[in-house]
Amino acid sequence: MPETSPISSTGSRPGRLGVGIISAGRVGAVLGSALRAAGHQIIGVHAVSQASRERADVLLPNAPLLDIELIVERAELVLLAVPDDALGPLVQGLADLRRWQPGQLVVHTCGAKGVGILKPAQALGAIPLAIHPAMTFSGMSVDLARLVGCPMAVTAPTIALPIAQALVVELGGEPFVLEEASRPAYHAALAHGANHLVTLVSQAVRALQAAGVNDGAATMRPLLTAALDRTLREGGDNALTGPVARGDAGTVATHLAALEALRDEAGAPLSDVVESYRALARATLARREGCLPPEQTAALHKVLDP
Repeated sequence: MPETSPISSTGSRPGRLGVGIISAGRVGAVLGSALRAAGHQIIGVHAVSQASRERADVLLPNAPLLDIELIVERAELVLLAVPDDALGPLVQGLADLRRWQPGQLVVHTCGAKGVGILKPAQALGAIPLAIHPAMTFSGMSVDLARLVGCPMAVTAPTIALPIAQALVVELGGEPFVLEEASRPAYHAALAHGANHLVTLVSQAVRALQAAGVNDGAATMRPLLTAALDRTLREGGDNALTGPVARGDAGTVATHLAALEALRDEAGAPLSDVVESYRALARATLARREGCLPPEQTAALHKVLDP
């Protein structure tokens, strides 16, 4: 590994580093491309699948494809963008082989974990950093523009926080410090909001198609865009509309009956849609407790809790 220091003369900004990417998935390839654009050198990429190799070829052209151990041997900054459950065994396995090096920056992108999972590397002198962009990645070049201004959670030992924050700035993001203990709840909130939103919208589109609306996505786009914008700007309670918010138990009952009657192209009922509608309507009603007259609340409970 070159003898350059990862800390500049100011003590707060990374120098030009030799970066190793493990692996070239949707996150790793994009962040590696952003680091290269910031002036760092990609000394090696680990890519196993054909999709990862193609992604590396597009986003990290001319970067050599190397084995993990060789990347760790050569890199001043190792970016670990592996699946969450693979992170711990990978770090420990490389520690058992004594591959981590003193002064080497080891960065992982797992939202739910902090630097504790990097302790085996830290014990060998590596500097542990946890950086998580609050963004969904497609693994395409369009993600680079989305990094600009993206909030990124940073967890690191106090002395290394300026390095992590500087790396986030180089990626184009906005760093915010997140305590180790807060990361699981932070990541759960993001997953609940983003991943479950995808599930919810997909279910709504399927229901529209089963009801005879051919382009369900186009039909929902104005409504969803306005609802999401209002929720993020005004807060959930202020943006809430619809039959549960108004206390219209009759409309909710009609909705459930209609959804239970729908069938997909194969003739199967949309049971998952009914279940989601009922569960989210209950959650919405819980937010409205005390705002609706007692008789309306009771009527809604009767419909939603058969």
